Amino acid sequence: MRRLFPPTADGTDGEWDLLELADAYAYPADGSWLRANMVSSADGAAHHGGRSKPLSGPADMRVFGVLRALADVVIVGAETVREERYRPARRREEFAERRRAGGQTTVPAIAVVSASLHLDFSLPLFTEPVVPTLVLTGAAAPRAGLAAAAEAGVQVVTAGEGSGVDPRRLKPELAARGFTRLLTEGGPRLLGQLASAGVVDELCLTTSPRITVGTAPRVMSGPESGVPQEFELTGVLEDSGFLLSRYRRVRQSAE
Repeated sequence: MRRLFPPTADGTDGEWDLLELADAYAYPADGSWLRANMVSSADGAAHHGGRSKPLSGPADMRVFGVLRALADVVIVGAETVREERYRPARRREEFAERRRAGGQTTVPAIAVVSASLHLDFSLPLFTEPVVPTLVLTGAAAPRAGLAAAAEAGVQVVTAGEGSGVDPRRLKPELAARGFTRLLTEGGPRLLGQLASAGVVDELCLTTSPRITVGTAPRVMSGPESGVPQEFELTGVLEDSGFLLSRYRRVRQSAE
């Protein structure tokens, strides 16, 4: 895995181990920070056949694991949970001491965003997590879904006045529960909502050297923004043709 940008001071660039990657991707020390991690084909598809795995590779999965190991919570849309067959986060021994030192749980929690609460609460994601899985929804969520979640012992977090989550409430609601190092893995519709609301602080985007054609969505899907949001490129890694880029949102002076 080679670093293309920013360059090293001495011009050297060897293989990065997991802890070096963890240092490079460390969260800011203060405040709540929402990082998105997505993979895209070279022609812009967010998935192939409904899943992101055909676009991924060893380098992408390596960074995927590091980003999870650094996060307090992984936020994911209900549709992505179903399509990608999500399971609980697994414990990584190589990051155990780092998480203890940072006051984190042994693994990140998974937080599922759902308006309908049409979820299978018998799945391992809800029945076998090391850290209890959360469900994020709105105050007007269906009563049947709320009852099913309660019966399964799943903690429901209300983050909106309607049936769904208000993206602007997601960060403060999770921060109030001690989750400040936030990671979202999409899917495209959820990420589009978060980006449109201006709450995504950082985008980690892997560009795969594969072309899919087809009609798959981009990594962000939703109504077009009135004005394009500014992000700055802060780093690029390359491995076997995969480009792993990092972009940080440029904050306006009024924020």
